[in-house]
Amino acid sequence: MEKDTKTQAPPSGVLEKINIFIGKNKKKLIILLVILILVVGGWNIFGPKKATPSYQTATVQKGTIVQSLGESGTVAVANRVSVSTQASGVVTEVDVKNGDTVTAGQTIAKLSLDTQGQQKEAAAWASYLSAKSVLAADQAKLYSLQSTMYTNWNLFYQKATNSTYQNPDGSPITSNRTLPDFTTTQDNWLNAEANYQNQQQVITQDQASLTNAWLSYQQLSNTITSPSSGTMGDINIVPGMQITNTTSTSTNTVSSQTVASIINPGNPVITVNLSELDAAQVKAGQKATITFDALPNKTFTGKVLGINTTGTVTSGVTTYPAIIQLDVPDTHILPNMSTTANIIVAVKNDVLEVPTTAVQSTGGQSTVRVLKNGKITVVPVEIGISSDTDTEIVSGLTEGQTVVTGFTATTSSGGSSPFSSFGGRVFGGVGRGG
Repeated sequence: MEKDTKTQAPPSGVLEKINIFIGKNKKKLIILLVILILVVGGWNIFGPKKATPSYQTATVQKGTIVQSLGESGTVAVANRVSVSTQASGVVTEVDVKNGDTVTAGQTIAKLSLDTQGQQKEAAAWASYLSAKSVLAADQAKLYSLQSTMYTNWNLFYQKATNSTYQNPDGSPITSNRTLPDFTTTQDNWLNAEANYQNQQQVITQDQASLTNAWLSYQQLSNTITSPSSGTMGDINIVPGMQITNTTSTSTNTVSSQTVASIINPGNPVITVNLSELDAAQVKAGQKATITFDALPNKTFTGKVLGINTTGTVTSGVTTYPAIIQLDVPDTHILPNMSTTANIIVAVKNDVLEVPTTAVQSTGGQSTVRVLKNGKITVVPVEIGISSDTDTEIVSGLTEGQTVVTGFTATTSSGGSSPFSSFGGRVFGGVGRGG
């Protein structure tokens, strides 16, 4: 018996029920259809999107890599000499202004000393006169010792060259030169020579004491003078201003008050503190770029002059101070300004380089993700020096390859149906209602 392949029509009773249901619920079905259309359209517009990765890439290329170390520091007080005083009183006159050229010993200002200031000035002057007298007395003694030395030398020379102590050919008769008469004369000369040389040392000490006494007097004098030649700057006194200084009871020393500076031509100097790792890479003569917080729109160049390899320890941390001198002067750079120096420790030209973000390192092994034909391959590489942005590739890559530096997530339509969570209950409900 042949199988009937024709589709059988639904029984007439079922069709009749469907027609009756549609007739009774026509408005509801239309409303349901409109709601269905709105839900599906809104889901496609506002529903969750399927995320697809988008690669950020770069090309392996040749270039120059500059490796530098960033160090913070301050401007040293260089090319400036302080003008200070230990006197106390009222400023009566200021004889210079900022920008004036002055010479060593030139009068800067004058004071009307108070009682304490007058006493200290008088004591300093007395100490100076005393030191001057001591020097004069010791110089007179030096002349006397010099005369004695020459006299004893002459006596010794005459004895040493007579026939008793010297042969006709000028050679000494050593056997006779051990006699007391000879040795006594020789000792007198050597003693006189030693006394003269010792007195010369005394004179040197006296001169140092005299200089110290004069400088002390200048500090306590009512006249403030320039300690060196240069250009006046940083004047901070005016006529009528009261100047007071204190004396330490423990050390009996008088404090000094700075009233101005003498500025000399020269390039600014900065100091930076290197860590232990950085100190091993920094050497004298290396170039550096320098920026200042107070001068945000300027970048200066300089070079490392030297490093204090002894180092200093603070709270258990060792740092090594380094001195960097700028290549050009600038009047806007002031002492103790904050600064940042990038010291160039290595430069390589014509080397393969990739952005540093493309390199990943784990357990001492560096890798780079290479993108080719839409597929990513992780390639081990050997790296060299690096800058702030790029890293040298010694081996593992070739020029022109594309490497992945990062990922950016992008979205596209294609989320699940808004009705998937209902398990078909919308349509199923309609069926059950029939």
